[in-house]
Parts: sequence; structure tokens; C-alpha cells
Amino acid sequence: MAITEKIKGFRLFKPVLRIVVIALAAYIVFSYIVIPLKIRGNSMEPTYRDGGFNFCLRLRYLFSEPSRHDVVTVEFAGRRVMLLKRVVGLEGETVSFKDGVLHVNGKPVDEPYVKLPCKWNLPPRTVEKDHLYLVGDNRMVPMYTHDFGQTHQRRIIGAPLW
Repeated sequence: MAITEKIKGFRLFKPVLRIVVIALAAYIVFSYIVIPLKIRGNSMEPTYRDGGFNFCLRLRYLFSEPSRHDVVTVEFAGRRVMLLKRVVGLEGETVSFKDGVLHVNGKPVDEPYVKLPCKWNLPPRTVEKDHLYLVGDNRMVPMYTHDFGQTHQRRIIGAPLW
């Protein structure tokens, strides 16, 4: 009887061990590698719709820096509030808007992802060291309703997975 009881105990141990390993792996993956995101707000429409779902890939900028036109995930208030924004200006560049057209270093920039008409006007401003200039894609709404501007690169925690 003792050998039979040991075999039954071993059969129970394997499935429990599998469940623990899977739960631990899921915790690590969804806490540190791909963070689930519920998209709220329309500042990135039509690229990302209000109510949509995505993941933030934390490894995206592990070996590289964000570049112009990248969509990045910004830590706004910890992991509870994160923003999706588009990089439009890099360190040392001068960014402005004239009649809805983005200008970098005085030259207009083509932005095919901006689908809706825009009338933004913003005087030139230089992006500080270790900062990026971020803006949403939906520029049809007034500037004062948007969260945009310079942010330190350490607040960029990744990029949307798709």
C-alpha cells in the first residue's frame, strides 16, 4: 500500500507543479514583458480607437531609442495610467505647428497617420536633453484638450505590440 500511495501523491504533484510554473510565468510575462492596455480616450484616433485593447511591449526600446513617428507608451501616473503618444520631436530639435502642419527645425513633416483636419498653431520650442516631444494622432480636437509636449525618455516604458 505504501508504494501505491507514493505513486498517487507523485501523480498529484506534477499537475500542481505545472500550474505553479504556468502561473509564475504568466505573472512575469504580463507584469514585466507585455503589459495589457485598455485604451481610453480618442487622442490617438484613428490609429488606436477608444475602448480598444493592446499590449505594451516593454522590450521594444531595450537596445534602441525611440525615433520620429514611433508610437510609444508613456508612464503618466505609474502603471495605472499610461498614455499612447506619437514621437514627433527628438532631443535638440525645434518643434512647432503652423496651421495644423508639424514643423521640425523649420521644415514641414509629412504625417500620413494624421487623417483628420487640424488647425493647431504652436510657437517653436526646442526639445531638451534626454527628452522627446510627443503628440497624439487626433489633432482635430483643440490643443488644450490634449496631453502632449516634452517628456523625459525614462518615462517611455515601451511601445504598443500592434
